[in-house]
Amino acid sequence: MENINREEELSGLINALPQGRSFSKIAEKVVADERITDEEGLFLFEKASLGVSATLANYIREKKYGDKTYFNRNFHIEPTNVCVFACKFCSYSRLYAHRDEGWVLSKEDMMNIVKSYDGKPVTEVHIVGGVHPKMDLDFFCDFISEIKAHRPDLHIKGFTAVELDYMFRKAKLSVTEGMKRLNEAGLQSMPGGGAEIFDAEIRKQICHDKVDAEGWLKIHEEAHLLGMHTNATMLYGHIENYSHRIDHMSRLRNLQDKTGGFNTFIPLKFRNQNNDMSNVPESSIIEDMKMYAIARIYMDNFPHLKAYWPMLGRQNAQLSLSFGVDDIDGTIDDSTKIYSMAGSEEQNPAMTTEELVTLISQAGRVAVERDTLYNEIKSFASKNDAEFDVMLN
Repeated sequence: MENINREEELSGLINALPQGRSFSKIAEKVVADERITDEEGLFLFEKASLGVSATLANYIREKKYGDKTYFNRNFHIEPTNVCVFACKFCSYSRLYAHRDEGWVLSKEDMMNIVKSYDGKPVTEVHIVGGVHPKMDLDFFCDFISEIKAHRPDLHIKGFTAVELDYMFRKAKLSVTEGMKRLNEAGLQSMPGGGAEIFDAEIRKQICHDKVDAEGWLKIHEEAHLLGMHTNATMLYGHIENYSHRIDHMSRLRNLQDKTGGFNTFIPLKFRNQNNDMSNVPESSIIEDMKMYAIARIYMDNFPHLKAYWPMLGRQNAQLSLSFGVDDIDGTIDDSTKIYSMAGSEEQNPAMTTEELVTLISQAGRVAVERDTLYNEIKSFASKNDAEFDVMLN
């Protein structure tokens, strides 16, 4: 009955559209679970009102998941912010030539972080940082193995394709060989960072010296072939245009058709503080919500759409739940600096599970704790749930 009501609501929208046949055709495709084309995706960016895109995106979101909004209990380890690359948009890294300004953690330092969560109900450790020449493939294989030996139940998600490309080239290994070594050491999945914008000309201007689009996609494809799941990101709201966004999403959608290995698409808002692109204005909240809504409509073969709440801020993350988003990431526990250093809304990105559940509930959604692979652990239907207090401790 609920699906029928949503289809009736969407049919009413189609009939009421004043903008012409193109909008109606896209809406009809959404109802029929048909894929929109690149041209239709660009049309939504250029011509559709935010209300139209939001309605279509929310229809898809609720058809897939109802009011469920996912989060996980995770913590981050950032081994270093010293990096050999010089991405113009990055506020986080310190060039290797100026490494005294950054931090570098030893394996002992990082294992102490892992051990600090002993006895706590976290399900995932997320490892990502700068590209340091002394932190090579052997270093990280050893570290991952130590985590697995210490806490076998902890899911290890780690390393962007940028980090991995450097590690593999330094080790003189193919992507296949390098991914196999990490997987055998205990790496179970990958985040989606480093994708930025795939267009070669834009990439040349903002991150010319790191792995290109083909290299990024190849590493994720190899991970998928090993049975690993990965995420995918897109950095938007800087010097790219709408056609670059569609091109980026199209390449991801094509790889997903081939492998089915992506869990989540994560649009990442460009932040302009403390970097070499501070002259570029940031996107508006309207543009942010448009990005999420159109991503949900276009990325039909990606199960989940995530808004990274430390980047958007808590209120905007709540708002995104009406624009196609069904995941707002994890509790984080104030262990990531990547976006706070770029001037994000959250300068101290920590939320308890209770705070995260409350944030989701206030938006009229149902908070569902998940593991890394989206197996549901617990639904927090309301604060009256008899197990609520128990689960928070």
